[in-house]
Amino acid sequence: MDLSMTSTDFTAAPSMFIPAPVTPYQGDIARYWDREARPVNLRLGDVDGLYHHHYGIGDVDHAALGDTAAGDYEKRLIAELHRLESAQAELLLDHLGPIGRDDTLVDAGCGRGGSMVMAHQRFGCTVEGVTLSAKQADFANGRARELGIEDHVRARVCNMLGTPFETGQAAASWNNESTMYVDLHDLFAEHSRVLAVGGRYVTITGCWNPRYGQPSKWVSQINAHFECNIHSRREYLRAMADNRLVPQAVIDLTPATLPYWELRATSSLVTGIEEAFINSYKDGSFQYLLIAADRV
Repeated sequence: MDLSMTSTDFTAAPSMFIPAPVTPYQGDIARYWDREARPVNLRLGDVDGLYHHHYGIGDVDHAALGDTAAGDYEKRLIAELHRLESAQAELLLDHLGPIGRDDTLVDAGCGRGGSMVMAHQRFGCTVEGVTLSAKQADFANGRARELGIEDHVRARVCNMLGTPFETGQAAASWNNESTMYVDLHDLFAEHSRVLAVGGRYVTITGCWNPRYGQPSKWVSQINAHFECNIHSRREYLRAMADNRLVPQAVIDLTPATLPYWELRATSSLVTGIEEAFINSYKDGSFQYLLIAADRV
């Protein structure tokens, strides 16, 4: 669906309550994302009005890209990167299980809200998002108003480790590349609280591979670039088990995400971190995983 708008078209959101950060690190992350304005996030979203903060999966459609010498090649490349990012979000939504119109979903670390919009369009349900960034929440809520879905899609400034949602309120919840900013045991305890028994939790995330031994230099570069702390695959599974989240699927998406990164590295939207992702995926020190777990 073409949701045609650009990142400069949104009306200002009404003032919202912005809680003080609980820790200095939380304040650092809020400031990081409030100041972030990378073209790679905004220009890809301008393609169809879905603004993501995650990476892509799937084979590159070289026929859609056309001739590299063509005058519109860069525009086509940006559209292709965006298609791969939306394909990633679609895969996450595929794993949420049966969702009804009366259900509530929770997007923990919702960014500018692209996945929330997609979830509402697919299921017709209510989607609640949380982010530490007031700028991101303002953008996501502005976009929901532009689409006329503000009664069903809402972002708020909130710590994902302590959300305002009722116990058992959510039919499903997810983190899409946001788990590396928090302690996993604290995070999964909160998802376990918010989810109804039988509810589904899904995460797509990068994690370092314990078989490599320790985080590689490439993983360390990614941590420094995003001011985050990438966890190991083992830590995810252990923290889920400790918080009544039983994995139903663990899918290695590493081969599926490499084409995205290799294409992005040829674009005008490079940020300097592409080499670290490509090399860490290729040497096996970093993995891109989808984990779907049920609340028991």
